[in-house]
Amino acid sequence: MTRILALDWGEKRIGIAYSEGIIASPYTVITRTRKKDDYAKIAKFVGQTEAELLIIGLPCTFDSDHPIGHQAKRILKHKRALEHVLSIPIKLVDERFSTIDAKILLRHKGKKRKPAIDAIAAVVILQSFLHN
Repeated sequence: MTRILALDWGEKRIGIAYSEGIIASPYTVITRTRKKDDYAKIAKFVGQTEAELLIIGLPCTFDSDHPIGHQAKRILKHKRALEHVLSIPIKLVDERFSTIDAKILLRHKGKKRKPAIDAIAAVVILQSFLHN
């Protein structure tokens, strides 16, 4: 089975999810600092989990004529930088609803912690990839 990590890249935190098959689980949350340090932490988690694939959520816009907005361009830059750091494939997955879905899931469980939302959003992104 392929070991996969997924990232929900936010302004302040990066939520990370992990899967070894058909079910994604929250892994951890990184509080963002400097890009270089963030990339090093991601590389560390790739090594710890022996991940063979990295999925990054791409926040596409709802404008079908211009789906790649400012936030998505930022993610594309991070992807290109990580391609120089990691030796595994990196794929992008549309994540337009991941944070909303994560908030709904946590509300049903009675949890409201922001870091939990980031990790659960990464789970939503990874589950979306696994089901396609």
